[in-house]
Amino acid sequence: MNLEISRAQFGVRPPVTKPIPEFLLEVKEEGIRELISKHYDAIKQSDISHLFPQDNAEFEKATVNSADFFIQICGGPKYFNTNRGAPQMVGRHAPFRIDAKARQTWLELYKPLLKELKEQGVTETSLNSFWGYLNIFSIWMINTQ
Repeated sequence: MNLEISRAQFGVRPPVTKPIPEFLLEVKEEGIRELISKHYDAIKQSDISHLFPQDNAEFEKATVNSADFFIQICGGPKYFNTNRGAPQMVGRHAPFRIDAKARQTWLELYKPLLKELKEQGVTETSLNSFWGYLNIFSIWMINTQ
């Protein structure tokens, strides 16, 4: 499994490819929700926790919204659009100072979770596809040097 983090050049938004549909078929909606929940639990303990809601109810809502987004991006129901409108993630993240180091941390927190999915039988092809999306999508979120 290739979990290499691409170098981000500030202000450059490389083309991003959505994860292959097999990722959702293998992991299922429940698995994506669990993945995102574990990721947010790790974020809560990290040096980027300040970028996320500090109120527990708001943090939980952000976790659900993120899971809705990823389920939709992976080809599932359009929960995010229904509940929040069009993603427009660059604009939604604009109020937060996200630099390359924050992106690096965000991605690093996914690595053990994706390795866990591999141990549970999710194929490398699917995991590499999801990682490829995360890796490039996260470059788009950098808004601070």
